[in-house]
Amino acid sequence: MSAPALDTVLTGLAQDEATGSLRVGKEGTVYLVRGRVSYVDCAATPGVEELLCGSGRIGAAGIRHARQEAGPGGDGGALLVSRGVLSRGELEFCVLSATLDAAFFLLTPRTLRTRFRAGDAHWLGVHWFFDVPGLLRECARRRARLERAWPSAELDARPVTPLRRIPGTHALLTRLQWELLLAADSAATPVELARRLGHPAYSTLLAVRELAAAGLLATAPAAARTAPDEQPHEQPDKQPDKQLGEQQAALPRRTPRPPTAPVADAVTDVKLLLRVRDALEAL
Repeated sequence: MSAPALDTVLTGLAQDEATGSLRVGKEGTVYLVRGRVSYVDCAATPGVEELLCGSGRIGAAGIRHARQEAGPGGDGGALLVSRGVLSRGELEFCVLSATLDAAFFLLTPRTLRTRFRAGDAHWLGVHWFFDVPGLLRECARRRARLERAWPSAELDARPVTPLRRIPGTHALLTRLQWELLLAADSAATPVELARRLGHPAYSTLLAVRELAAAGLLATAPAAARTAPDEQPHEQPDKQPDKQLGEQQAALPRRTPRPPTAPVADAVTDVKLLLRVRDALEAL
């Protein structure tokens, strides 16, 4: 008998109001408290620790010490807040961002071997909750937004290679898009760049797709840029031909539209966080 789908397993744990950790193969872990998701860890995305280190708030050694001091079942997040590393709101937002990022990559419609460990908890403690159906809907919404930005996943796992010349007179970039173009070395993939820059992987993927839609990235591997019926020939001294090859490697430009910031999701989540907090304080 085949293993049940991951969303089916999570839905069952939510109905049982389970508390513990659900190990999803070697790809990640979902932490639950009374049937609600408190944190998601994914090997493919930067976690809270990397986001904090990337922000410059604390180093890797400081994270290690806080984790050891908190111990199993402790509240490492409260420890970081008490030491002034970040505020309570910043901690909640960091957990929110890392969890949504990891859930997007981990909670895909597929069947994986899972193992539930009752009572297990993340070292950071519990600082945000997500109901399982709502988290799955948010993952679907994010996938749809990626498709709207550029309806192909071909660039998600390919090294980011900016073109040396833009296909126009000017280009309007967001801060994250600018950082990606500066950091891209034609070797690092979007997720690797996200880790290097300390940004969520989803926001980085979205920015890469938007750059591709604007015609600012090379899109085909070097070996595939020559048509099958054409014989490659060397032209080392002809710079115009080289530039022409780069322009042909760009994805076709789409209909211009108002630029969207890759981190718009994060902005929306901050507003939600503030509204929920205000409501709780009013009780």
